[in-house]
Order: sequence, then C-alpha cells, then structure tokens
Amino acid sequence: MLAPMVVLLIIFVIIPFINAGYLSFFNWSFYKPSEFVGFRNYVNVLEDPDFLGSIGRGLYFAAMVVPTGMILAFVFANVVKGLGKKLSGFVKTSVYIPTIISGVIASIIFVVIYDYSGGILNWFLGLFGVQPIAWLADPSIALPALAVPAVWIGFGITALIMLAGMLDIPDSYYEAASLDGAGWFKQMLFITIPSLKNVILYLLIAGFTAAIQEINLPLVMTQGGPLNSTLLPNLYLFNHFTQDTYQGMPIAGALLLFIVLGAISAAIFSILNSDKAVDG
Repeated sequence: MLAPMVVLLIIFVIIPFINAGYLSFFNWSFYKPSEFVGFRNYVNVLEDPDFLGSIGRGLYFAAMVVPTGMILAFVFANVVKGLGKKLSGFVKTSVYIPTIISGVIASIIFVVIYDYSGGILNWFLGLFGVQPIAWLADPSIALPALAVPAVWIGFGITALIMLAGMLDIPDSYYEAASLDGAGWFKQMLFITIPSLKNVILYLLIAGFTAAIQEINLPLVMTQGGPLNSTLLPNLYLFNHFTQDTYQGMPIAGALLLFIVLGAISAAIFSILNSDKAVDG
C-alpha cells in the first residue's frame, strides 16, 4: 500500500522540485535559449527590496490572520460544544459555507463592502457620523482590510477542526476537575488547551503557510497596491512570472519562499515542542 504513495510523491513532488531547482540556475525562457547563470537569480531576488518587503508583509499578514482566526474558532467551538445536536449541526454547516466559497468570489464581495462611495461598511459607519474611509486605497490600512476576508474564509474549517479536537477530550477529565473545585476558566487553561496542543500546532503551521501564500485577495482586491502595501510573496512571484521574459528569477524566488515557510514551520514545532499524540 505504501508503494503507490511513494510513486505519486516522486512523480508529483520530488521530480518537479528537483526540476525547479535545476531551472533556477538558468536564465530560462519559453521563447529563447536558456543560459546558465549560477546563483545570479538567487542574488537578484535577495537584492530586490520588493521581494524582501513581500516576505515581511506576508509575515505581518499571517500574524493578523492566524491568531485572530484561532481565537475566534476556539470561542465558537466552546459555544457549539454546549448546544443541542440539531442546533449544533445547523450552526456547523452554516459556519463552513465561507470555506467553500471561491477566493475570487469572496474578494469581489469584500470589494463591494469596502467601496468608498457605496460600500456597506462606510454606509454603516456613516450612521455614527464617521466619514467615508478608503479601505483599499490607503496604504496604512489596506493590508489589515485584506486580513478580514482572510479570517472569514478560513474561520469555518479552523472552527470545525478545533471543535473536533474538543469533542475528543474525555468528559471524565472535566468531571474530575469539577469535583476538585476547578471552574470553567481553570478547566480551559489546564485541560482544554493542553489537550488541544497537537491541534493547535497543526492549525498554526497550516494557517501561517496558507496566509503567507495568499494570492487571491491581493490579486483581485488591490493588485498589490496601493504603493505595494498589499504585495504578498505569491503575488510578487506571479507578477514576475507573467511579466518577465526569463523565468529563472521567479523560480528562484519560489524556492526561497519554500525555505522561509520551512523555517517558520520548524520554529513553530520548536516553540510548541509538541508530543506525539497517543490514543486512549
């Protein structure tokens, strides 16, 4: 049973990865002969302030999206856990809907919401005397404005995974804690959160890697503007891949981004120092 998985891994992961690494050392093009340039593509990427800036913005974007989404998901999961079976089923189905919506459609929805003159958000704030805000045209708030739909899109799956982890915690733990006089806060602090350690680890790694690689929202909503304030790493690579004659530089940038994501994942593993999950 392992052999088919290994074959698929070699065909669809290892071979393309090795080929991308090979091409990154060339001035490679669809239209012109390739030229070996060594590490020049990597040097060009690392010397490009737009690439380094996109990495910094990606980390900032992830720092806004992931903790916010996880905290909201944790609160939601605690509430749903105490609901009846029928009501909880309806709520779980409803909260999952944003996850299955296309990122492009979600982007269009929030462009309409953020519209300066006719958007719902500025209309609502106007009821309280607040002047219209250019949510997607102000470099200081454009990236946080993109973080809101990112949280909304990922909230459903994060909440359901968090809820599944909570339901897997034996009720006997809470019953014993109650007999010892522990309130809900101490139960959450010393039972729920430690028992969700592996779930939190997974959600942190998956969330950070997904957020840093976000492309639909900045591509559709701002095209990386204003003033590159929403130019995230994948959009930077996409722009170079579609606009450059030679593709060695965006390939090298993609591999450098892979290293960044690997380093972030390793750092999260190291900080949480997660133990191997044991059944029972």
